[in-house]
Amino acid sequence: MKNDAIGVFDSGLGGLTAVKELNAILPHENIIYFGDTARIPYGGRSPETVMRYAKEDAAFLRQHAVKMIIAACGTVSSVVGDCPFIIDMPFTGVVCPTVRTAVKETHNGKIGVIGTLATVRSGSYEKEISRLDPNIVVTAQSCPMFVHLVENGYTDFENPVTRLIAEEYLTPVREAGVDTLILGCTHYPVIRDIIADLMGDGVKLISSGAEAAKYARCCLEEQDLLADRETDGENTYYVSDSTEQFVENAGHFLEQNVVGKVFRCSLQ
Repeated sequence: MKNDAIGVFDSGLGGLTAVKELNAILPHENIIYFGDTARIPYGGRSPETVMRYAKEDAAFLRQHAVKMIIAACGTVSSVVGDCPFIIDMPFTGVVCPTVRTAVKETHNGKIGVIGTLATVRSGSYEKEISRLDPNIVVTAQSCPMFVHLVENGYTDFENPVTRLIAEEYLTPVREAGVDTLILGCTHYPVIRDIIADLMGDGVKLISSGAEAAKYARCCLEEQDLLADRETDGENTYYVSDSTEQFVENAGHFLEQNVVGKVFRCSLQ
């Protein structure tokens, strides 16, 4: 089982930010990624629909030999909460690992959270932050257009459309005086430079995908499930829509060209 893969799923390509971190910190691990690109975005769906999609995504990964599953999706993680539907293998979403890091990083006790509409409505980040430190003040802001912008390649630092929308979303968070900002959707690190520029110096950005990957390493270490191969692991990608569009856009998230096999699949 040690040399089974780590399974990662997301509504689209955002979870690749977790894959990027996994490749860096666990280079000997095989990774199987599923991006539900045919049904993106999850952020505007009802909690019941998000839960159904999440169970279907995880069931797809379980058709393969996986030893751990990461829900690299802020919306799914927020809906699943403390009641994961996977109990027979290590599992993590992005909320808890990200919050632990943010609480450690803040100096003034003011943390911002940006995410999809479903994530912000759930209050998942606020609840977890309050559980760890009830004195921290949280300012949450939904950014529903960010996923569409990122998935469609509007990621250039000078892109006027993205900057205009980001300015509108981020103004109330900046004015709240936060010194730490949680990127509560795994798509958002792709426009990290724009967000950082608008938030200003002194605001620490926390990537939920990267934090989930770091937490996954700890889980595998504790359960003695790290791969014992000496060769580099391999990435295998599955998407529920166009493989061509995936290959074209995935490089923005991985910060390199896609290396590995890419397949289209159906959940039906």
